[in-house]
Amino acid sequence: MRQLVWPLLGVIAALFSSRVAGQDQVAPMVKGSENFNVPYVEFKYRQHERHRLNLVVPARVEGSRLPLVIWIHGGAWREGSKDVWHPARVMYDKGFAVCSINYRLSNSAPFPAQLQDCKAAIRWLRKNADRYGIDPDRIGVWGASAGGHLAALVGTTGDVAQFDIGENLDQSSSVKCVVDYYGPTNFQLMNEQAKGLPGGPALDHDHPNSPESLLLGGPVQRLSAEARRADPCEYVTANDPPFLIIHGQRDPVVAHGQSELLVKSLKEAGIAVDFRSVPRAGHGDGFGDAEQKASEDFLRHHLAPK
Repeated sequence: MRQLVWPLLGVIAALFSSRVAGQDQVAPMVKGSENFNVPYVEFKYRQHERHRLNLVVPARVEGSRLPLVIWIHGGAWREGSKDVWHPARVMYDKGFAVCSINYRLSNSAPFPAQLQDCKAAIRWLRKNADRYGIDPDRIGVWGASAGGHLAALVGTTGDVAQFDIGENLDQSSSVKCVVDYYGPTNFQLMNEQAKGLPGGPALDHDHPNSPESLLLGGPVQRLSAEARRADPCEYVTANDPPFLIIHGQRDPVVAHGQSELLVKSLKEAGIAVDFRSVPRAGHGDGFGDAEQKASEDFLRHHLAPK
């Protein structure tokens, strides 16, 4: 009896093995990760307490790389936090790695420290792309207000070496696309452009204590060279990435005309730019699902694998 059983078991095992072997192999998955308050500047390069980032990476197929969206917070360059990163945070649920960075505020250092920090973070992320499963060739940046200004500068200074200082200089700080929500451009025109709004500008941008003056280190109208240096339009070239720019027509803080200046410069250089002018929106209010969807679609189009 035993002589019959063992051969029969062998046949069954062989049949089972062949079925398994014939099935499509499923690639193993790598678990996602959440990485908070990670330093992107080492102490030897004068690390500041604000040189920190948050990075969340969803689960992915082993061996694959994920596109990355970097969020730059607003707050008039003098406040704000990487821990407030909606709407970009929702891209995590759509299969994107998402990063949010802190940068030095104007009470710690004048411009261009803020841009230098953003670029240092991008270089650090590229340097550590293998570790986190990020595709270094598919990085986009998204910011609002002061963060929109810095995002626009990141986009237009990808080939400007003067703002890349510190470590990881073997890595590029360029990005593949930019989403700019109502970011300032030309500080010296902000008051003039806001005159047509009901009640005029919400604040005096030329005042020595205005956010723009504090960023530059002195009154805006007296620091023409510094103001030009902080204007993303000054660096626009034909090599810049595509832009999505969204701005409310009733913005009392950053006049709608500020984005119009950048749109004009980008178009003249032949850069693809999608400008969404929102009639009833103000500064951070009046935007809805349509603008969120436009942003997500833009990022998917430029960062998702073809």
